[in-house]
Amino acid sequence: MRKLQNFVTILKIGHLRGVFHFQIIFKTHKMTKNIQLVQTILKYTYGLIPIVAGLDKFTNILTNWEQYISSGFSNLLPFEAGTFMAIVGVIEIIAGILVFVRPKIGAYVVMAWLVGIAITLLLGGAYLDVAVRDIAMAIGAFTLAKLSEEI
Repeated sequence: MRKLQNFVTILKIGHLRGVFHFQIIFKTHKMTKNIQLVQTILKYTYGLIPIVAGLDKFTNILTNWEQYISSGFSNLLPFEAGTFMAIVGVIEIIAGILVFVRPKIGAYVVMAWLVGIAITLLLGGAYLDVAVRDIAMAIGAFTLAKLSEEI
């Protein structure tokens, strides 16, 4: 916002080039509006998707989430795979809510979560397409975190 105010000051001081300065102000204002729009879209995306995925860990409407757990990892669990996925669901719901409440922190949490899932899938050697998608989504979450930093 300070940069925009600086351009307004320049316009008032040097009106020999008023048209040129006016164009800079317009583009800066438009760019700020576009950044705010992108940030809002990313906030809703990375807030809602983890909440929906987390809730679905209890219903398996979207998919059977247990299929993503490798048999080796499943054997290490001290409880059933369904219980593990319920715990994962709660964590995802909390992460999604955190994106709405504290976008910068929440976005970093979602990003780390997605990278962790991708690494797990890559190490398991299965669902590589999902791993690649999760890395792309992690990049989007990182973008939201950076856009949410105070200037």
